[in-house]
Amino acid sequence: MRAWIWRIAATCVFVAVVAAGVLWWKQPPAKQAAPQAPPPPEVGVVELKTANVPLPLEFSGRVASFRAVEIRAQVSGVLQKREFQEGAIVKAGEVLFRIDPRTYEAALSRATAQAAQAKATLVQAEENFKRVEGLASQKVSTQKSLEDAIAARDQARAAVQSTEADVLTARLNLEFTTIKAPVTGPTSLVAPAEGTLIQAQQTVLTTITQLDPAYVNFTFTEGEMRQLQEVERPQGELFDPDTVKVELQFGDGAVYPQLGKIDMRSRTIDPRTGTILIRAMFPNSDGALLPGQFVRVKLTGIVLQNAIVVPKAAISQGPLGAFVYAIEPDSVARARQVRIFRELDNGFIVRKGLKTGDRIVVDGVIRVRPGNVVRPVPMAAAPRGAAQSGAAPSGAGQPAAGGKQ
Repeated sequence: MRAWIWRIAATCVFVAVVAAGVLWWKQPPAKQAAPQAPPPPEVGVVELKTANVPLPLEFSGRVASFRAVEIRAQVSGVLQKREFQEGAIVKAGEVLFRIDPRTYEAALSRATAQAAQAKATLVQAEENFKRVEGLASQKVSTQKSLEDAIAARDQARAAVQSTEADVLTARLNLEFTTIKAPVTGPTSLVAPAEGTLIQAQQTVLTTITQLDPAYVNFTFTEGEMRQLQEVERPQGELFDPDTVKVELQFGDGAVYPQLGKIDMRSRTIDPRTGTILIRAMFPNSDGALLPGQFVRVKLTGIVLQNAIVVPKAAISQGPLGAFVYAIEPDSVARARQVRIFRELDNGFIVRKGLKTGDRIVVDGVIRVRPGNVVRPVPMAAAPRGAAQSGAAPSGAGQPAAGGKQ
């Protein structure tokens, strides 16, 4: 009897447990709380302002001599002596060559004698004219005799002038047998040997290169010229020598100690290269600048008025070119295409696409999605620096197709 009671009790407990499990399984699950939206990403922004930015420019240049003079003889003759060493530096007025002068000494003597003869003839003609003139005044001589005396006197005067010119020519030819340096500078390494027959105005005896001052030629493209004209227009003449200074840097990085100035720029474009030639002039008393030498030319003193400088971290590259993320008043980020004018040490000069007062993203660009809200945090102002040529770097983000431009 007691066993049956235990079996009935166990059965009841089992049935109760199974019923409770079924009820729990069929009970609907409790509703979970909806996930919260993530907060807007935090980005660093700067507010753009305009500033007058120095704009140094750098070009490749080549040194040229101030003057290269070919020394030629003005008279023919045998080269008697060379008074300098080939390649030596000569001073202006220093004797370089001597041509055998004997022929020209004889010509001077002959011209001098002819001049003396002409003067004697003139004295005779003057005396004859006075005598005939006196007789004519007394009605003793004929009019023809007076006219002949006048003509003879005038011919004698002309002969004197002609012989004096011959004397001057002969004296100059004699002087030309001594050839002097017209400028100061080094001579070429090739010169005719002594005893060579020199042809007047044909034989090149040597070449003197004047090094002080020295020219440096460099070029820029038509597009660069338009940009520079846009920069310089408020200041007047492009490359004003009073404000624009020129620095030189050698191939090993050494800087030439003296500043130069713009001497000339071409007013036409070279049709072969599409470039414009500019020439600068430098003092070169020590001869450190040699013709044909390649150098780097840096122009300083050019200032870009009211420029907007954008930090490098703000510039990204997309299918349409460079762009930045601008923050609207409602904190929405929009992609704006920009046109970069020139690269600075720590930023880019932007000439189109932005204006004073715009806020742009400079930190956290990778977290920005065009058209989404962000939480802007002000950072330091836009950088200012010395300009140097360069292109905008590639960025992480890309503007959306419908981004604001």
